[in-house]
Amino acid sequence: MVSGVIMYCKKNHEVAPQQERGETMTNLELQKMANEVRKGIVTSVHSAKAGHPGGSLSAADMFTYLYFEEMNIDPANPKWEDRDRFVLSKGHTAPGLYSALANRGYFPVEDLTTLRKIGSYLQGHPCMQETPGVDMSSGSLGQGISAAVGMALAAKLDKKDFRVYTLLGDGEIQEGQVWEASMFAGANKLDNLVVIVDNNGLQIDGKVEDVCSVYPIDAKFEAFNFQAINIDGHNFDEIRAAFKKARETKGKPTAIIMHTVKGKGVSFMEDKAGWHGKAPNDEEYATAMADLDKIAAELEKAGEV
Repeated sequence: MVSGVIMYCKKNHEVAPQQERGETMTNLELQKMANEVRKGIVTSVHSAKAGHPGGSLSAADMFTYLYFEEMNIDPANPKWEDRDRFVLSKGHTAPGLYSALANRGYFPVEDLTTLRKIGSYLQGHPCMQETPGVDMSSGSLGQGISAAVGMALAAKLDKKDFRVYTLLGDGEIQEGQVWEASMFAGANKLDNLVVIVDNNGLQIDGKVEDVCSVYPIDAKFEAFNFQAINIDGHNFDEIRAAFKKARETKGKPTAIIMHTVKGKGVSFMEDKAGWHGKAPNDEEYATAMADLDKIAAELEKAGEV
């Protein structure tokens, strides 16, 4: 799991405290790292024989961009007071967060294989008391965004410049608490808050629109005084532009609705609700890793052009 890509990024892309945000990685470098994050997701869930690969894979590009490009953080000092905060509101996709944190240098990549094991600090849902880099324990759907809103308000009250990011699932926003928190964020003009919705269109029981439609997502957030931005969640140019616009917007929070593919990168998992919360067996794991190795080879070839 420890590849040249991982070591390169650890050595050259760790953001020092108070360093200005800027473009430190090319799209190709981000794509390579996102592929490593996906390998970590598949490996950890396979090792645990349980977990949630589908939504972790759909959000892998966002996890990568947040931790390697967007957020002002210091892996050597996870509790740095002025760091940007991230709350994984859809806490069941912890394998994606853990893989990003490991590749970013918060803890060894090799520890991903301890996911859900007794005594491991990498449990099925994030725990801020045990896992370096986790800013809020989460798992009960709808609650993470409320914690993020509280953090953003605290920054305003304390006159701090840090920003707060939270990632929700599209099925999760069926929870009423999401909209109570959004109402509060909009009313208080929390322009240091970015709410990201992973709109892969699937939840555990099938299509989101069939279970309980949440559409239109953007108009709902706009009704609560949010700036709403729709993007392709697998396109780093669009991700980069959305965060730039969010930073430049004053007087209202931003909601980024990223349209993604559940299970992205693994051929037999893509756009399949059945892979919401199921681990691959040994044969499926081999196929998944072969898919991701193929992507890695294609990206290497692209870098040689």
